[in-house]
Amino acid sequence: MFDDVTSVTLATALSALSKRERVSADNIANIETPGYTAKRVSFEESLRAAIGAGDPAATAVTTSASADPAGTNGNNVSLDEEIVSDTKSQMQYQLLSTAVSARFDLLSAAIRG
Repeated sequence: MFDDVTSVTLATALSALSKRERVSADNIANIETPGYTAKRVSFEESLRAAIGAGDPAATAVTTSASADPAGTNGNNVSLDEEIVSDTKSQMQYQLLSTAVSARFDLLSAAIRG
């Protein structure tokens, strides 16, 4: 019932944003860990291509090491970058959650008649 392109796209994007927030939290938790390399999550280009192909479930959510320069302890986590990334992800997640809620409200109204 909820396997239409829009529903799958929303669910896929929410899942990917959730992963990005978890990775950002891991990065922040390791901000003082010597030699720690920050991670980045990407999925937007893959999601765009998957939607274009009509199969948003085929989206690849990838986690890669950050290429940012490391400090003296070999750690390259930037608290400023993590805060910006996390804030952006939270805002996107909230927007998509609102869209999912609106879709359920429409379905509910249609069922009630």
